[in-house]
Formats: sequence, C-alpha cells, structure tokens
Amino acid sequence: MLGSFLVMLVAGVFLLYRVTGGVIDNSRESALVDANEALVEIEQMMRTTGYDSANSDALNTIVNSAIRRGYSSGRYQVQFVTTVGTFSAASMDTSAIPPQIRESVAKDPALVHWVPTQVRFKDSSSGPGLVVASGGGTQRDRYVVYFVFSFENEARTLAMVRTAVGLTSLVLLLGVGAVSYGVSRQVLAPVRVASQAAEKLASGKLTELMPVRGTDDLAQLAGSMNHMATQLQQRIQAWQQLSRLQQRFVSDVSHELRTPLTTVRMAVDVIYDKRESLPEVQHKSIELLNKELNRFEALLGDLLEISRFDAGAAVLDLEEHDMGDLIRAEMDSLSELATSAGSELTLEADEQCTAEVDSRRISRLVRNLLSNAIEHGEGQPVTVSLKKDKDVVAFSIRDHGVGFDSEEATHLFDRFWRADPARARHIGGTGLGLAISSEDVHLHQGWIHAWGHPGDGAHFRVVLPRNQNIVVSSSPIELVPADGPEEES
Repeated sequence: MLGSFLVMLVAGVFLLYRVTGGVIDNSRESALVDANEALVEIEQMMRTTGYDSANSDALNTIVNSAIRRGYSSGRYQVQFVTTVGTFSAASMDTSAIPPQIRESVAKDPALVHWVPTQVRFKDSSSGPGLVVASGGGTQRDRYVVYFVFSFENEARTLAMVRTAVGLTSLVLLLGVGAVSYGVSRQVLAPVRVASQAAEKLASGKLTELMPVRGTDDLAQLAGSMNHMATQLQQRIQAWQQLSRLQQRFVSDVSHELRTPLTTVRMAVDVIYDKRESLPEVQHKSIELLNKELNRFEALLGDLLEISRFDAGAAVLDLEEHDMGDLIRAEMDSLSELATSAGSELTLEADEQCTAEVDSRRISRLVRNLLSNAIEHGEGQPVTVSLKKDKDVVAFSIRDHGVGFDSEEATHLFDRFWRADPARARHIGGTGLGLAISSEDVHLHQGWIHAWGHPGDGAHFRVVLPRNQNIVVSSSPIELVPADGPEEES
C-alpha cells in the first residue's frame, strides 16, 4: 500500500506538473496571438483614420473599437494610454497592471511586453492572468495599449484536473489496497496455518496435521509437513519403545544380579575373613576379589537407583537435618581416601544450616561430589563451603585439580560419561555419580551447577530449599569462585 501510494503520488505530481505547464503555455501563446491581432487592427485603424491626438473623434473610434473587441472576446480588457489621456474598459481594475511592465513599455514601446499578474474581479475575488503591452504612434502622438487577460477558465480547468487526478488516485489506491488485501489473505493464510502447525509440532502435538487443498506450492508444503510430523511421531514412538526396553533391561538385570551377587558376597566374606591364613597368592587374590566385588555392588546400586528415577518411583524421606552434620560425616568417611590422594579437606560453614532433606540422598550427593573432587584434585586442597539465607541452604566443593573445559561442561551430568578415560583413576567410579547427584538435587527442587577451567580446578555448587514450599531463586554462594581466573568455562 505504501509503495502504491508513493508511485501514485509521484505520477500524480508529474501529471499535474505537465498539464499545468501545458495549459499555462497554451494560454500565454493564445494571449500573445490575440494581443498581436488587436495591435495590428489598431495600427490599421490609425492609418485609415489618420490618427492625430488632436482629432478626438478618430481617437474615440479607435479606443472604443479596441475596448469592444476585448469585451466581445470575453478574454481580456483594454487600457489605452495616449498623450491626451487614459481610456479603460468600465469593468477594468487598473491595479492588475504591474508597474514594471509600464516601465518596460516606456523604455522600448515598439516591442510587445508581457508579464504574469493577478487579475481582480468585481466580486473582490482574484485569479491568475497575463498583461500584454505594446506602444506605437509618432513622437508627438505616442500611445500604449495594455491587454489584461484573465486565466480564470484555465484555473478552473486545472482545479478540475487536480480533483480528477486526486479522486482517480484515491480510487486506484483503494482498489490496489483491496486487491493486495485479498491476495495477501490468500497467500498468508496458508503460511499462517503452516506456522501454527510448526509451533504445534515443536510443542509435541504431532497428531494435528495441516489441511491439504489443491496442488500448488503451499499444498505441497502442507503435505511435506504432514509427512514430517508422521515420520517424527514414528521415530519418537520407536525411541520411546527403545528407551522403555533399555530401562526394563537395566532394571531386570539389576534385580536379577542381586541374588547371585549376594551368594558371591557371602562366599567372599567367608574367605576374606580367613585371608591371613592363606598363602600369599590366594591372600592377594581374595583382597582383589573383595575390592572388585565392592565396585560391582556400587555399580549395581547405582543402576538400581537410576532405574527408580526412570520409573518415577524415587521418593523423598524428608526430615529436618543440619547440613553441616551431614557434610562432616561424609568428610570423615572420606578422610582416609583424601589422605592417600594427598588432598586436605576443609569445611567453611555457617552455624545451624538446617533444611528439610532426605539425609540418605544428600549424604550420597556430598559423597559423590567429594570423591569426585579428591579423584580429580591432583593432590591439592579441597574446600567445602556451607552458607544459608532465609530461604535456601547452599554448599559448594572447590578443588584445584585438572578442571574441565566448556565442551566437557555440557556432559558433566550425563550417564556413564567420563571427562578423559586416559586419566589415572584411584577410585574407579561408574560414571553415574554426577547423574545420580543431579537427579537427587532436582528431586529436592534445588539447583546444581558446575564451574571449571582447565588447570584451575572445578567448583560444584548445590542450592536446596529449606522446605519444599520454597522455590529456589537465588544462592548465597557465587558459582564462579573468588580465586578463579577471569575467563571461565
């Protein structure tokens, strides 16, 4: 619409400019022709009558003839200036003759002079016009004739042309607008339907398909989107079925392994208790078997826990606990491991940081994060911070080991993912610790975030609501540690 308006505006202005110029030029040429004809007739009458300013009868005849000629044409009025007086048409307003044309004629009366003017009418109105003047006669009997042409008819014509151009442009603009609206409705309506269908697909509503009408490009688009939705639905159903099978497999295998594992554990415990009386080879073998059996039991326990999360069977056993006591207990249980790794464990805690938590899950969470910090801490100190505010309790674990980069950060809480399998490992984790930790935190409706930088260690932060009616929105502990580098991952 705006483009059409601009095109019509430019075209209308150009058309009016050309029409106005043409009308004015034609009117001026016509006026000059009429004035020249009148001047020729006046010259002929003067030669015929033997013009002499002293001969009043001849002068009156010439003047009256010139005035009547202008009156009968209806196009101009005449003022006749002689050495004996000035004669004008009765209806003529002599103020329409500009002073500059009088000066021009006085300087060179033999030429025909003309100048635009504003003609005044009896009803006090005015309009555009043209004054044409020229002189003649002898040195003693000099005269000047002024022809005042009114372009009132031409002005009315131009006004009608402007009105016609304006109305035509308005009608065309409305017509173009109506056509544009109709076309845009026909074109954009299917596009809007396609956009809405795409939004529904993105939100998971794969069964709501687009209507296919006709055989044009939009109909082909609708058919393609419907085909895509059908394929996505089939793929998702296949993935869901596969996921259910995987979950069932993990759950079934984990449960089925518990019985034989219990039997093996009982047998190993009997032999392990009598390891001191065994030969050296059997002694080392039973210790190795016991160690690997412990790892196997840990893996089996993690798999069972993951299966509970997948099945939605994980529930919280909430009680009021002091988070400081839970953290200290886990630090004590891992003190021997920290000593063997060369890491010193330090706790910086506020007093009475109580919250409604599942102590078993939170203890496991702290144990997983602490063992992870010791494993990757490169023998550097590990600091545990515990702070609170009126809504939340937050704790963080900071190590100064190998850290991790931004690419590794996206996989930290994935199942069975390890940062670098080539690294030397002392604990031999299952790769499920951080995944289970994340599930435990989310089950408490809390936050768990990690910061890390290669060579500058890692910082894990956990924020828990003090009760389940609180929504976590802030943390008393910053994610980026104060001793971290400016560029973080």
